[in-house]
Amino acid sequence: MTTLNPGAEPILLAFSGGLDTSFCVPWLKETYGRPVITVTVDTGGIDTEAARTLDARARALGADAHYLVPAKADYFSRVLKFLLMANARRGQLYPFCVGAERVLQAQTIAEMAKKLGSPSVAHGCTAAGNDQVRFEVALRTLAPGLEILAPVRDRAFKRPAQLAFLEERKLPVPPFGAAYSINRGLWGVTIGGKETLTSSGSIPDDAWVLTRDAFTTPRAPERHSIGFTQGVPTTLDGKALEPVALIEALEALAAPFGIGRGIHLGDTVIGTKGRVAFEAPAAEVLLSAHRELEKLVLTGRQARIKELVAGPYGDLVHEGHHLDPVCRDIEALLVSSQQRVSGEVAVLLRTGGAFIEGVTSPWSLMAASRGVYGEAAGEWTPADALGYSKMLALTGMFYTRAGANAGEPRP
Repeated sequence: MTTLNPGAEPILLAFSGGLDTSFCVPWLKETYGRPVITVTVDTGGIDTEAARTLDARARALGADAHYLVPAKADYFSRVLKFLLMANARRGQLYPFCVGAERVLQAQTIAEMAKKLGSPSVAHGCTAAGNDQVRFEVALRTLAPGLEILAPVRDRAFKRPAQLAFLEERKLPVPPFGAAYSINRGLWGVTIGGKETLTSSGSIPDDAWVLTRDAFTTPRAPERHSIGFTQGVPTTLDGKALEPVALIEALEALAAPFGIGRGIHLGDTVIGTKGRVAFEAPAAEVLLSAHRELEKLVLTGRQARIKELVAGPYGDLVHEGHHLDPVCRDIEALLVSSQQRVSGEVAVLLRTGGAFIEGVTSPWSLMAASRGVYGEAAGEWTPADALGYSKMLALTGMFYTRAGANAGEPRP
């Protein structure tokens, strides 16, 4: 590690290794004349080789020190677990595969700044994206005294200008250069490029990261099983795994089938419409499997109340408000709802999708009934069913009768 000048207070930079944060390292050093320490919070998608590459790139760009902070287990236990319990998706499609980790990353950066005695933290977010809000809401909540530097946003640097800045100084440029912005985490990948700046058209096949060639080289379907214990995935094909390891293994299984690939169009935190391509193979399979298991063991009212809070919870996480105490309240309800969400889900992986073949649980409400849907009565008689149908129709009958009494034409 480089020895820092004790007279110069360092700037901590949240570093992903992409174009924006790569540009920030030399720009911050040249502009402020202070040491720059890069911090990468590993919330997924960083293997040993990627970690080495990030360290080498940061130092080649001029970072005085680089830290990689492992946070995948924390990310699951503090964020993803609850998004899974909530079956949370944005716009009924996007599983929050990137963005949900920003608050945890900001928390880690704030803690590192305190530990290293830095009064300033920096990020590479633009003025037009969601991450600027997520980072800064969290940072201002946790450490309001920290100076926040956002050169890409505040100086309105465009990607071609950043690329030129690095090339002029013969500094390393990320593999995709200025063409695509790629973010990867435990829950998936997001990809932004010129194609996602409008509402039409897809990104080219070679721009996909996890599912590239999945549809040009299809493979034979595969059957797998996923076990859940109180809403948390705990086994894959009968093998007990910690959640992080299970998610990573499931991603490797599902990605070659092109499962979890999509393009999400929705409302950004700042109020505009935005569009992003994403790949979330493990998230897609787990959300689908968990949803079907819940249908077997939760009552209808439990499921309905959960749905009422799942949307707002996803919005709070998406907008960087995960530290708000209302999130703890919602999480308490979610945990309570999962007490019986234990069982096994049979999944068929095939090109383009995951098909849930069946679910089993010792808490099955279906197995608890003596009746058979559509076939035979159980704890009730045919006469009970007749009376129930009559009683259920009363409200409609009275409404129709009142209309007729008032001279309203019959529908």
